[in-house]
Amino acid sequence: MARFSKVLRKTDIKKRLSVPTGFLSSLPSFNGGGLSVDFQAVDGSDRVWTFRCSIRKKGHPKPVISKGWLAFADNKNLRGGDKVQFSREKNEAGAKRHAYEIRAEKEIKIFGVVFGYEPII
Repeated sequence: MARFSKVLRKTDIKKRLSVPTGFLSSLPSFNGGGLSVDFQAVDGSDRVWTFRCSIRKKGHPKPVISKGWLAFADNKNLRGGDKVQFSREKNEAGAKRHAYEIRAEKEIKIFGVVFGYEPII
């Protein structure tokens, strides 16, 4: 299983989600050296979201998820400090309709102290 989780920053919420380079290997092929790939992920309420992951043309790839990300972040009312997790399950002979899952968690803060995270459905 491939997975990454990230505590969100302001840029992640307002523009695009930067993702670790290591997650690229778990995405579908970038079709013959292309610079972007679309993929679908299902959330905790079984809603399917279409995302686009893009990389730079030259130098360090610096992957980002753009298409679909802002709509997801807005729908889940995400803010800086919240957390998001993408995962890819090994698909065994059609066992799942969607190979990717996305989960969002709200930061639980009381009197300015972070106590953990609560799943958002």
